[in-house]
Amino acid sequence: MSFKITPSHLLSYHFCPRFIWFMYVLAIPEYEEQRFKVQKGKEIHENRQKHNPDYLWKKLEVVRRYGPVALQVSKEHLSGVPDDIVELDDGSLAPVDYKWAVYPEFVYPGHRMQIGAYGLLIEEIYQRPVHRGFIFYIRDGSRVMEVKISKWLKEKVRESTERIVSIIQGEDIPDVTGRKIRCLDCVYRNICVL
Repeated sequence: MSFKITPSHLLSYHFCPRFIWFMYVLAIPEYEEQRFKVQKGKEIHENRQKHNPDYLWKKLEVVRRYGPVALQVSKEHLSGVPDDIVELDDGSLAPVDYKWAVYPEFVYPGHRMQIGAYGLLIEEIYQRPVHRGFIFYIRDGSRVMEVKISKWLKEKVRESTERIVSIIQGEDIPDVTGRKIRCLDCVYRNICVL
């Protein structure tokens, strides 16, 4: 079975491993509510880019932008399209992700995994160092949070990707999240047997 795991899969997996099982084994789609946030974020970003193309890059030491690029690494089962890839003045590359969200106190684990996955993809494909990534929180005036992309994070991305592949291929129901508060906000809460 050949399929690709995206950074969005990693976000879903870290919300709750059972999310992957409902979506990809049972083929029960999630509601479209989150899709609204994604679309809204893209609209705002595109609008700002038209009126002020340097609005984000003034905050960073960016020497070149590659834009969104489709990335795929077969040995990792990973694929994805970061919102942007930038080259920094030290010669390294960095993934950029835009979130239609309020600037949080810390980077959420799922967001960290997403940016780590993009970093892993970029490093494998471009054969250039990736030490950090950036998440822009659009609802707070494009406030930016820097994420260190360490060896540890890259290894966690690989481990999570392997677990997702195992869930999809094995079709065994995984455990639910350890954070039961997430169940209250889960689109599958009415059909999930805890």
